[in-house]
Amino acid sequence: MTQPLILGTRGSDLALAQSLLVKQSLEAAHPGLIIEQKIITTTGDTRTTLALHEPTAEGAGLFTKQLEEALLSGEIDLAVHSLKDLPVETPAGLVLAAILPRAPIADLLISRHPGGLTELPFGAVVGTSSPRRALLLKEQRPDLLIQPIRGNVPTRLLKVAAGNYDATILAAAGLGRLGHDLSTGELEVNGVKLSIESLDWMLPAPGQGAIAVETRSEDRAVELLSALHDEATARCVCAERLVLKHLGGGCHLALGALATEQAGEVLLRAVFVPDAASHPLKAEAAAATPEQAARLVANQLLSP
Repeated sequence: MTQPLILGTRGSDLALAQSLLVKQSLEAAHPGLIIEQKIITTTGDTRTTLALHEPTAEGAGLFTKQLEEALLSGEIDLAVHSLKDLPVETPAGLVLAAILPRAPIADLLISRHPGGLTELPFGAVVGTSSPRRALLLKEQRPDLLIQPIRGNVPTRLLKVAAGNYDATILAAAGLGRLGHDLSTGELEVNGVKLSIESLDWMLPAPGQGAIAVETRSEDRAVELLSALHDEATARCVCAERLVLKHLGGGCHLALGALATEQAGEVLLRAVFVPDAASHPLKAEAAAATPEQAARLVANQLLSP
């Protein structure tokens, strides 16, 4: 316990908030444990013009690759990730040792216009770099103009408040972890009131709302992190990520997936939009294991 664990994290406000949660949880579970934080800059942090949605080799692991390299080199002992940012394949020698209990999974429309999606003006500009969000939004409102948006959560909020966009879509989990009170139905950013609408019909990205902690497979941290692991969350996000894997996917796929546990089974729902010219394909299945549920859902999506 005397040798400190080095916790690696990105330097964004949200990444630091999530890393603090992991640090405090580990310290509470293991009194006397010393944890030191090290900020790792990723490609996604430096290449702010790189399109998030393009299926390029450079885009794979945009916010995670350098953290994993630091783990493998021994520079850090733990890496804290938003699970939805992680590629579905974990590098050899590494393991996701803890999946924390999931935060709210909803996507939220953050808008300069009260009344939510139905009250956005005709042709309103919505900022999102997620193909899933963009294509599902266009299915509801074909008139909307979807434009890419980059930057961390505070930056995106500022861009909407400044009038660069009429609205954007952000995850409730991230906003909550940054300390925003979502119960009032609005946020105030730079003196501008922005309305909040929960898009309950929009299935989240696989793993959305979950924090993953990665470490070396044979490291002492594996046992320490077991105290933070939530098996129910892990089973559900495993099913969601396996659908993504079966579809051959990365962040460029317009796939929404949500698994829950019901009566001892994994109930998995998914929506997939193959391209901008296609309507959403929906699938649902329940099975005893995440692997079985994912295979059933993937088969439905691949053979509509």
